[in-house]
This record gives sequence, structure tokens and C-alpha cells, in this order.
Amino acid sequence: MNPIAYLPALGLVNALGSGAAEVCDGLLRGDTTGMRCEDGWLPSRPARVGRARITDLPALPARLAQHDSRNNRLLLAAYAQIAAEVDAAIARFGPQRVGVVLGTSTSGILEGEAAVAHHARHGALPAGFHYGLQELGDAARCLADLLGLSGPAYTVSTACTSSAKAMVSAQGLIRAGLCDAVIAGGVDTLCRLTINGFSSLEATTADLCNPMSANRQGINIGEAAALFLVSREPAPIALLGAGESSDAHHVSAPDPTGRGAEAAIRQAMAQAGVAPEHIAYLNLHGTATPKNDEMESQAVARIFPAGVPCSSTKPLTGHTLGAAGATELAFCWLALSPHNVGHRLPPHVWDGCADPALPELNLVRAGDTLATHARRVMLSSSFAFGGSNCCLAIGDAA
Repeated sequence: MNPIAYLPALGLVNALGSGAAEVCDGLLRGDTTGMRCEDGWLPSRPARVGRARITDLPALPARLAQHDSRNNRLLLAAYAQIAAEVDAAIARFGPQRVGVVLGTSTSGILEGEAAVAHHARHGALPAGFHYGLQELGDAARCLADLLGLSGPAYTVSTACTSSAKAMVSAQGLIRAGLCDAVIAGGVDTLCRLTINGFSSLEATTADLCNPMSANRQGINIGEAAALFLVSREPAPIALLGAGESSDAHHVSAPDPTGRGAEAAIRQAMAQAGVAPEHIAYLNLHGTATPKNDEMESQAVARIFPAGVPCSSTKPLTGHTLGAAGATELAFCWLALSPHNVGHRLPPHVWDGCADPALPELNLVRAGDTLATHARRVMLSSSFAFGGSNCCLAIGDAA
């Protein structure tokens, strides 16, 4: 199909680094050094987390003080990398024709935690604390206010599919003719609420997460921001298709058969107009939890009986939750971009101990390269609590 949603610019910050060049280098090397064990997140033990590898986060202008949170500062760090392209789009189309769609699950909860602790000690919230920065819509409003945009500006929060669905929404705004360009992606920040929440579900591990292994024990939480400029004007890389489904199987456990995941992946390929044999790479959701890896491997094996190069990149960044969909789509963008001079694929970092209970997948090894295809098309899958599934297809526009 003729793509309408093109992806001319990308800004990102995560445990691999800041900026396309640095992140691409760490991604293709399988760099796990950003995954750190830190005290203070859990009451009785350290937590392994993917802290964003950036020296200084930008400050918000004084007029946006009510939005001042680590989440929004991470967002601005990613935005700064594509500011020139965004400014050009605003000048070309007008502020009313440029939208903002972001995904998040934390927003300013980190600052909310500090405010509650301050209240417990002093009987009052800290001076200057704005409750609104905890609201899920704050990130999109912050960026729209910063840039003076009057187009659609909203946040999607569907747990771990949030920013993948934000990309679908951006595609929809352009296809519907409501916007000529959209700043889309996601941002999430480390905070005690999510780390303790996943720990209470016995879903985390202090070791490096180990997707698809017989020894997998759970996830590591990470933080990240990933922002795309999505435009109707042609660019080398495009968002070719998207698929969404809902299992409604369980509030936190996926459908063990993987049928909802399979439906989303097949829908993304159908919208992109490609068959399974045309897919050059699949970025797995790959959380390293027993249930996710079990259902995902079944879905992938059914769709790709001849195999497809695939990997989970969560050992490199942690599970960035609301930012995961956009972050992992960004990894596909980087693999297709000129930053990837060796045409390598993101490696699957694990202990190499396959689980005999799972279908065998074609997991990417360090140094594996992109096979020659008539069209280079990649998929990125995201799955979330409540049975929310989303898959994005990205590839060469021409």
C-alpha cells in the first residue's frame, strides 16, 4: 500500500544512551551496561533498572513550571534531537496542523511520591507542587504548550502498548486529514510505584532479564523517551501498517494461546501489504516473564513457520512500559537507517539456554545481518495488561 505516515526524524533517550547514533551503536553491540542494580526502589533489596544514560536533562522554561517533572524533562531531551525538523514542519503546515500524541504510564508519579513523603513529614505538600503533573495527559500538554501548537494533543495510556498505540493514533490523524504532521512516541520514568507494583506481582528479577530462556525469572523496569516526527510528506522510512487486538483474557496475564498477539501481528502485515516471508526482522515484546514468552513464542511460530530473525531488546534497556512501543519501533528505525552501516540486526541477549517447552525461534545472534529482501520491512510487537496487543510495521517507503 502507499504509505501516508512517514518517519523523517527520531529522538530518543534510554539506558543505551542519548541520540540516534549513540543508541544505535549500543543496540547493535548488545550493550547491557546501562542496566544497573540500585538500592532505594524496593524496601528490602536492590532492583535492577534501566536508567536513562544522559548527563544533564534540559530544564523547562519558567512559564511551564507546572509541568516540571523528570518525565517531561526526559521528553524534552528526546524532543531537542528533532527540534529542527519539528520547527520546519510547524513553519510549513502551521501550528494548528501539527499534533502531539504520546504514550505514558507514569507521567509525574515520581514527583507525586516525593510530595506524599514530604506531606508525611511536614503535614503539607511542598511549595510549588502541582498535582496536574501526575495526570497522564500532562506530557502531551507540556509539549504542545512548549511549541505553541493548537492541533490535537493527547496521551494514550494502555500500559505497555501505550506508545505503540500513540503511533497508530498519529497515523490515523494523518490518514484522516486532521494533521499534516504529528509528534508521536512515548515517555516513562523510573518510580517506586511501578517497580514495587511489578515486584508485588513477582514479575521482576534483580538479575539481568533473560527472555526466552529456560532460566527466565522476570523483567527489569527501565525508563526512556522516544519521539518520532510523523509526516504526510515522503521520507525514506515509513510506518507501513499497524495491528491491534484485545484478548480480555485476564487483568494481568496474557491469553496463553497467543491468539490476540497473533491477530495483531497478522493485521499489521495485512495493512502493510506484506506476507510473513517478506519480514526482515521482528522485535519481540520479550519480557522474560514465563507467561509472556510462552504465549509470544507460540504466536510467532504459527505466523512464521519457516522462521523470522527476531530478538527481545529489553535486556539492553529494561522494560520501559509506556515508552516501550515507541522505543522498540525506534530500534527498527535505527536498523533501517544510515546509522546501521553494517546492516546488522539487534542481537538477542540471553544465556543461550533454550526452554524446551517453547517453540524454537530464530533468535538473532551478535553480528547477524539484514537479509536481502525486495522491501525491507520490520515488525515491532507490544503486549500489555488487560490483553491489549499492538504490532507496528515499519520499512522502506519506496
